[in-house]
Amino acid sequence: MRLAAVLLFLATAFATCQADGYIEQVTQDIHLLRPRMGAAGYLLQGVNCLSWRLAVETNNIRNWKLVPENCEQYVGHYMLGKQYRKDCEIVANTAIEYAKNLTLSGDGKDIWIFDIDETTLSNLPYYARSDVLFGALPYNNTKFDEWVAEGRAPPVPGSVRLYRTLVSLGIKIVFLSGTAERFREIRTSNLKEAGYYIWEKLILKGEADQGTSALVYKSKRRTELVNSGYRILGNMGDQWSDILGDNSGDRTFKVPDPMYYIG
Repeated sequence: MRLAAVLLFLATAFATCQADGYIEQVTQDIHLLRPRMGAAGYLLQGVNCLSWRLAVETNNIRNWKLVPENCEQYVGHYMLGKQYRKDCEIVANTAIEYAKNLTLSGDGKDIWIFDIDETTLSNLPYYARSDVLFGALPYNNTKFDEWVAEGRAPPVPGSVRLYRTLVSLGIKIVFLSGTAERFREIRTSNLKEAGYYIWEKLILKGEADQGTSALVYKSKRRTELVNSGYRILGNMGDQWSDILGDNSGDRTFKVPDPMYYIG
């Protein structure tokens, strides 16, 4: 009995040492994974930029107009750094895993809805400009439309890979965007150049929809799709207004975007 007790004590002590060593190693690894170039957040005049971004992504902070002035550099470092890319990739990975486990109807009515801006096409070259400052300066509709008209927005990290997987699985693609209808030709060209070569529908905002909130507009268009017999298996956007409302889909996925808010 005494020998058994000693062996139990030694085994427990060994296990404790192993656990402590594991915890120490994990702690070190976590510190190594801390985002670089400002993505760990800064406490500036009472605003913790990392906490602010988390609150934005969880929709706890709503209807905000501008990135806090003190967080402009933080948002810029995040968007241009590795962490943003990793965050987008994990959204794509999760969506791919979900899609691969779906059972399709086979009638061609299974669809996946994508937003465009900051979901499939990235406007980072525009937002990185000194007259935009990653959303820390007031939105200028004229300047942004000029950028869209150039038709050279690159793809959002991970989105083309997700798109190709969905197409290979037989899921039809619908792009549902707040982009004005007058940009249809340039948006079509930009999407194809970025790697999105085929889709079921490209829905843009017409004159009759001007002045309608994004939430109402997208809910209306999704309802029209469902009434036409389509089944929305997935829905991905960078804004909460992309994935809330009526007929939002069987599952929604949000891409990070701390640069602007569309209600």
